[in-house]
Amino acid sequence: MQFDRYDRMILDILQQDGRISNQELAERINLSPSPCLRRLRTLEESGVILGYRALLDAKALGLSLMALINVSMNNHAPHHFPPFEENIMAMPEILECLQITGQGADYQLKVVVPDMETYQNLLLNKIARIEGVASVHSTFVLRSVVNKTSLPVGEHL
Repeated sequence: MQFDRYDRMILDILQQDGRISNQELAERINLSPSPCLRRLRTLEESGVILGYRALLDAKALGLSLMALINVSMNNHAPHHFPPFEENIMAMPEILECLQITGQGADYQLKVVVPDMETYQNLLLNKIARIEGVASVHSTFVLRSVVNKTSLPVGEHL
């Protein structure tokens, strides 16, 4: 799909304010509402826009402990990864699961929980017990320096 400056502006604005009205969006990009809405629908239908969500404050919800967990599997045959991934997807505490290379681990998980006791339960009674998990190594986040949800939609598109 080719993106022009209007598409890039729409994507940039929506990443900052997903609740903006079509009228206001059209005004901000200097386009009339009908063509703006057509462009928006095309971006949605093509799968560039995956959905719209509310961003929540973890600490306000009592989720003050964030950890990164590197998980190593005991078998690297491709058919051993899907069962692990299915188990991980069912755990709401896991915000991200990235299959990685170069770190001596197969996956990195980003986890948020209320406290250390909950973390210990998640790690020892759920994650470490998934078939195929050989080892887990935790790193605790002291503070988040950059926490973006917006993707760069510059000229490279």
